[in-house]
Amino acid sequence: MADVGGVAGERLRSFIQRIERLEEEKKTISDDIREVFAEAKSSGFDPKIMRQVLKIRKMETAERQEMDALLETYLAALGMADPTDDPEPPG
Repeated sequence: MADVGGVAGERLRSFIQRIERLEEEKKTISDDIREVFAEAKSSGFDPKIMRQVLKIRKMETAERQEMDALLETYLAALGMADPTDDPEPPG
């Protein structure tokens, strides 16, 4: 394939084909992950919570602690905080 407008056709075709193969692999992996979630669900686990756990496990400790602190602050501001979580005893 010749160069057209400064674009090397064979080189471009090679990139496109590699991307297409990777997209197909990605779809296969996505299907596999979906099957694992379905299996976990049939075993009584909640896939939505499992996704949250996966998201949290990817976080650095400091990032997770910051998120937890902000969540607690926002819940408290909305009056949704668990009173048993209060670190200071009333008095």
